[in-house]
Amino acid sequence: MDDELDFRELVTVMLGQYGAVVKAAASAAEALEYVENWKPDVLVADIGMRGEDGYGLIRKVRALSSGRGGSTPALALTAYTRAEDRLSALSAGYQIHLAKPITGPELAAAVANLAGRSN
Repeated sequence: MDDELDFRELVTVMLGQYGAVVKAAASAAEALEYVENWKPDVLVADIGMRGEDGYGLIRKVRALSSGRGGSTPALALTAYTRAEDRLSALSAGYQIHLAKPITGPELAAAVANLAGRSN
């Protein structure tokens, strides 16, 4: 999930090259709807977005029951790269914090790890 169309398309292509099925959301509200209704294996979200940020999103996801997607593994993909930014993301409920820019292999490996897939 990212509020920038170009970046959403890039992430979709990057992960698609590794066989992932991706639904890209333009807002936290849309991403939350996907988590509840589509039940993705992994949530990839930007932290700094217009409107509700990635911290607000992960708080709402974590407030859901497991059956509604509350335990969905989550990766913060962000331009916020300081140590305290990483700690904030992990404390908020993300399992992985990755800094932009990122390569396809790095992103695919992190998503596969969160999804419990080694290939």
